[in-house]
Amino acid sequence: MALAAEPGISGNKLAVVNLTREFNFKHRKITAIQGISLEVKEGEFVTILGPSGCGKSTLLRIIAGLTEASSGQVYKDGRLIQGPGRDRGMVFQSYTLFPWLTVRQNIEFGLNLKRVEADRRHEIVNHYLDIIGLTAFADAFPKSLSGGMKQRVAIARALANDPDILLMDEPFGALDAQTRLVMQELLLKIWEETRKTILFVTHDVEEAIFLGDTVYIMTARPGRLKARIPVPLSRPRSFEIKNSRVFLELKTSILEQIREESLKAATMMPAGCD
Repeated sequence: MALAAEPGISGNKLAVVNLTREFNFKHRKITAIQGISLEVKEGEFVTILGPSGCGKSTLLRIIAGLTEASSGQVYKDGRLIQGPGRDRGMVFQSYTLFPWLTVRQNIEFGLNLKRVEADRRHEIVNHYLDIIGLTAFADAFPKSLSGGMKQRVAIARALANDPDILLMDEPFGALDAQTRLVMQELLLKIWEETRKTILFVTHDVEEAIFLGDTVYIMTARPGRLKARIPVPLSRPRSFEIKNSRVFLELKTSILEQIREESLKAATMMPAGCD
């Protein structure tokens, strides 16, 4: 359900206003995130960093409509959003493909639900198969794919539905270092073509800088926003930029801030709220 816009909200693709999420854990009230406000512009690539357990994934799930906030609001295009919607696509860390469907069938799953005509479905699926480099595996089942290939399919499935905003919860976290780098470059290629608005949660500082226009840093639980850091790197980007002076200086600065919060987080009771 979409409600009328509030003043000051309509200028951004996404606006999170004073968001807080509390839950009960072993008869105690735990605050996962507290008072978070952020803004994301149309076509912006935003990355979110923070220590384990700070509520990064909780924040993303609230924006996706998969978890309710205890207080606060989320606006898209100036209108209050409540619950899931096709305008927001989600890619998780775990491989969430349907094992009984082929690669092609997984990508077109949402298109079938939307009753897109067969010729158009075929065109869209072929387009994304080409982008992710898996045309030869169109009729393969997920069990025969590597982890990186599965995530390529998951990204293609999300994009095939043409969401306004793509939410990505550590999608490369389970991949080896080499595959992760390949996936980062692939995602940038896709973003440069589609200019989707993306929110990307990660533990990896290099990944956050390499991908993002803006990096948000969260504090230890309860997760608040510690810093908003614009990334002063030109686009398009290739992996060589990770060796540049600007990149390394920014990495050092962010690592120090993350280290401070991680030390705080280490003294807290684990609550499974990342």
